[in-house]
Parts: sequence; C-alpha cells; structure tokens
Amino acid sequence: MRSSPHWHVCLAPRKRAQCVLGAEKQASSFARPIRPKKPTEMDPLRAKATPAGNSQTESAPSQLPLKPLVVVGSINADIYVEVDRLPKPGETLAAGSGYTLPGGKGANQAACAAKLGYPTYFVGQVGEDGQAIMLRDELQQCGVRTDHLRSVSGPSGQAIVMLQPGGQNSIIIVGGANTAWPELSPGQRLTSEARSLIRGAGAVLLQREVPEEINLEAAAVAESAGVTVVLDCGGADGPVSEALLQKVSVISPNETELARLTGRPTDTPDEVNGAAGLLKRQQHLSVLVKLGEQGSLLFPAVGEPLRQPAVPAPSVVDTTGAGDTFTAAYAVATLEGRSSKDALAFAALCASLCVRSKGAMPSMPDRATVDKELKATQAVA
Repeated sequence: MRSSPHWHVCLAPRKRAQCVLGAEKQASSFARPIRPKKPTEMDPLRAKATPAGNSQTESAPSQLPLKPLVVVGSINADIYVEVDRLPKPGETLAAGSGYTLPGGKGANQAACAAKLGYPTYFVGQVGEDGQAIMLRDELQQCGVRTDHLRSVSGPSGQAIVMLQPGGQNSIIIVGGANTAWPELSPGQRLTSEARSLIRGAGAVLLQREVPEEINLEAAAVAESAGVTVVLDCGGADGPVSEALLQKVSVISPNETELARLTGRPTDTPDEVNGAAGLLKRQQHLSVLVKLGEQGSLLFPAVGEPLRQPAVPAPSVVDTTGAGDTFTAAYAVATLEGRSSKDALAFAALCASLCVRSKGAMPSMPDRATVDKELKATQAVA
C-alpha cells in the first residue's frame, strides 16, 4: 500500500491506546488516548478547579473546579458588507451597509467559551496595525485571557463577509498575522509559556485558519501531557495530515469537510452516517458533524451515534459564527461534566441564539442568556 501523509488515502486502521472515559455514567466523546493501565483504573478527563470570578450557574452541572480551555488559532477583523446577492464576474454591486467586527474561528471559539463562563485562554497573533487594538480589547471584554496573544510585524488577519438576506454568507479570508508565526527555535513556534499553558489545560481547541505546523505543535504538546485535543475542520480546504489526526481525540467537520476528509459523498443522511462512521473506525476518535439546519451528529469513540436536531430560531439574521459557537459550547459543556447527549443539546441552543443577531463574536450568547432560555424551555416542557 502506498504511504501518504493524508488520511483519505490511508486505509489501514492504526492501533491506539484504549480511551478512558470521563467520570460521568454516560460516556462523553472527550475521551483521550493514554498509556494502557490496569482495567480497573480510571482517569477523570476533567481537572477540578473553579475559575476565579466565575461562579457555577444553573446550566453548569459540575460544582467542582475546572482546568482551562486553551484555544490556539486565528483572529480576524471581519469586514461585513450587506448585499442582496453575490456579484457576477466583472460586476460591481452597491452594498446596503458595511462595518467591521472581531472574528476568526479561533477567537470566536475562545470568546464563546469565555462568555459561557468557562476559564479560557487564547493563543494567537495580531499584527501591528489599528485593527490589533480592537481585536485584543474585544477578546478581553468577552472574558478571554489574552496573555498569549502576540503582536507580530505586518497586518492582522482579515475576513470579508458578504452577508445576504436570510443570514447566509460568503467569506474571503486574508491570513495576515495568522499565517506569520516566527520560528523561535528549530521546530518551535509556540512560546515556552504557551506550551506550559497547554500542558495544564482541560482541553485544547484547534481550527484550520493557522498553518498546519502550529496545530501539529500544539497537539503534540497536549498529547505529551495527556490533554484532549479537539480539531474543528473549518478553515483550510486541504486534507488534514495523518500526523495531526494521530493526536486528535475529537474532530468536528461540517458535511462538506467530512466529504473532503473521507472522499465519500455526504449529500444524504445515510451518506453522512457512512462517512462519519468510516472516519471514526479508521482514526479511532470521536466525530462530531455539524449539519446546519439539520442539527448535528456525534459518532463517539466509544458508544452509539447520537443525533441532535437544530433548535429553531424565531428569525435567522446572520449564520456567521454559528458553527464556532456550537463547537465551543460543546467543549464547555463536556468539560463541565455533561453527558454527550446533554452537551449536544446545550451546544444546539447556543448556536440557535447566535444566529439571531449580526456578527460572530457579538452575537454569541452569555451564560445568563442561555440559562434564561433553558428555563423558558423547561417551563414549556
């Protein structure tokens, strides 16, 4: 068989160490590979530490302290233009309005987790321009720790978001500082402080808007310390390297990204099930598929698949950031001790709240809003 650095041509399953599940009775998908232990020995995934200034809320079941979530990824200045339709080749259209908001998949996910009351650190880069100040300030206002947000020469990352009626969007990304990570020593682009932070995390959340070598370095550091790695497949449209997949515990594509990962069609529910199941079996990890209006599908590394319907929104204003909200909210709920079923429902509600207003980061719900909506839902039930 040919060897390849990319998963979709590597058909031989690899042997991984058995995953040890979290302490709750219903298994979470946040199982991580560890060295084999005695059959009776159990390692809880979640460390117990309450973040300073964050009190437990009704929707957070765990009353014990939590290790932080560390997000390594991109941060952009999102330039929004509202248009009735996309321009044709050679055509110029007038936009109804234009404005700039903070974004980037990494920053969005960090902001969402922090707004939900979870201790969250962001590891990333901004440029030396006027946008950098706004981006740093916005993250801090959301409650994100930005100790590891570096400034590098050149512009900050940008995204041009063409927002159409009904909330649909088309996005063009300019990498900027997100793609300009300097090598600090041979093979090392993360600072020593950032590497130490990752080793002490509850989980590390990655996306694909930074170079692959950054994700691979962060994942290697996390794996060496037994820290769960979650990979959101949004961003680059190329294949994920085998080396990175070996270090990931949870992978989260949408249906398009799932098709690209597996080389299988994903146009129907049965095709999505088949592709997700194949990815799980071949890679021995949990597969969390985001399906937009159709909800989500989880193939846990251990256990049966779970399907979560989307939570209807009274009106859809802007879908930008909904996927990031879902991924981050699922990570938070799982780290707080929820079962996979409850974590999916929590994430679906958060994503529904996100699409009801404009912007990615500004539209992400805080914990009080989620708690209020949960109360209203329980009262109706």
